[in-house]
Amino acid sequence: MVHDRFEFDIPASSDVVFDAFHYHCWRFRWDSLVQDVRVIDGAPCPYVGAETENAGGGWVRGLSMRTRFVSFDRPRVAAATMIGHSFPFTSWAASMKHRPVGINRSIMIYTYTFRAGPRYLSWLLEPIVKRIFDWQTRRRFLRMQRFLAKHSGEVVQWQKFSV
Repeated sequence: MVHDRFEFDIPASSDVVFDAFHYHCWRFRWDSLVQDVRVIDGAPCPYVGAETENAGGGWVRGLSMRTRFVSFDRPRVAAATMIGHSFPFTSWAASMKHRPVGINRSIMIYTYTFRAGPRYLSWLLEPIVKRIFDWQTRRRFLRMQRFLAKHSGEVVQWQKFSV
């Protein structure tokens, strides 16, 4: 089993970061790893118990994952777990915790756990998948940092009328 944690210093408040990730109207503007993300019942963002369909974008276009949210406490924490399997993952779960640091700055703590398979190849696959996953995670959240450095004011304006 693979488990790791990252901390990202984000140039926006916790509620802006939380919404930029979980409201798909914002996520499509910065997230290079997804082509399509949707809550199965059509809600604008997840909630506890919500199932989402996540289709990969870019070079991970073939990867599609269905998740169920087990925690969703805006703007503090959200956590999801994979439903079923999606090669190379046989199990996957992640959480995002947000810690305010200042008026327009916060720390996002991203923690994940996964198993890669098939099981008889996990000893070989897991280190490779972890290396790629970590690299993509850093790239992905760097894109979010850059997006929010320029556009957090737009998210704040949107929040006044939508959340």
